[in-house]
Amino acid sequence: MSNDSSRLVYSTETGRIKEEKQSSIREKGDGIVRVQRQTKGRKGKGVCLVTGLDLDDAALKLVAAELKKVCGCGGSVKDGVIEIQGDKRDQIKMHLEKKGHTVKLAGG
Repeated sequence: MSNDSSRLVYSTETGRIKEEKQSSIREKGDGIVRVQRQTKGRKGKGVCLVTGLDLDDAALKLVAAELKKVCGCGGSVKDGVIEIQGDKRDQIKMHLEKKGHTVKLAGG
């Protein structure tokens, strides 16, 4: 019954033994924030993706909240990318430029 590939899951001496989660480390960008429109995998509904912001998750959520208020629509933050519902690229670009970011419209 001894198996070298098994790992200890529970022990009465120390309780539950869990592996520590690896913190996701995002690569630093080139300093340019890119705003693109995407409909792939969304049943034809368009979203705007904001990438290139070198911020941690808490700060990204604050920026996403600001953008949602400016655009008057919903959105979320997934894997370091801000998703805003609808085609609001021009509004997003103007707001981020006011904040001092270099912004490019990417994609079609």
